[in-house]
Amino acid sequence: MNEEHVEPEATMRLSVQHLAKAYVTHRPWPLAKRNKVLEDASLEVMPREIVALVGANGSGKSTLMMIVAGVLSRDAGTIHIDGRIGYCPQYPVLYEKLTVAETFRLFGVAYRMTGEETEQRASSLMAELAFANYRDHRVEHLSGGTRQKLSLALAVLHDPELLLLDEPYSGFDYETYLRFWDMSKEIAGRGHSILAISHFVQEQERFDRIYQIRDGRCERER
Repeated sequence: MNEEHVEPEATMRLSVQHLAKAYVTHRPWPLAKRNKVLEDASLEVMPREIVALVGANGSGKSTLMMIVAGVLSRDAGTIHIDGRIGYCPQYPVLYEKLTVAETFRLFGVAYRMTGEETEQRASSLMAELAFANYRDHRVEHLSGGTRQKLSLALAVLHDPELLLLDEPYSGFDYETYLRFWDMSKEIAGRGHSILAISHFVQEQERFDRIYQIRDGRCERER
């Protein structure tokens, strides 16, 4: 892996430069092949920006997002992040036997928040996303939409400077979808930044910048 550090502009929230990633097929040698997903992919996110990452299925959107979040390793390239990150994956990763309140407390400890900070922030987010009535429900009993609300709330619990969202509103009803965009504008308005994977063409005007992943590279569309 290329660990060369490239210092971007001081005001940049996220800089991804020349990112490369390939997966090796699980087949016996010599049949195994390297499938390139990302090749020389670069993008930038500035403070107060809401940036979209779009592309066809299998183009590498989620792979790039997971590499930035630290979930996957990269084969080459450099990443610089200014501030803390919050990550909402495409499919919520939650502990089934915990209640919603217990899940918030667990993540609060991971984020090194005090119990009071976690409680206040969690209560505010549950009210904002309209799922406070599920506070004492186990995760295993939640609907897909409520799980997604919880996953989003956990990503923003510690008020990160950079929010990474992989199709965050999957399963949301329209009212919650609108709340999500109000929340996003408020987050960006405070100087934070959002990088979101989006599939909806009608959302384009909501973004400050749009990158299309094509042939392993990020092409700026706006």
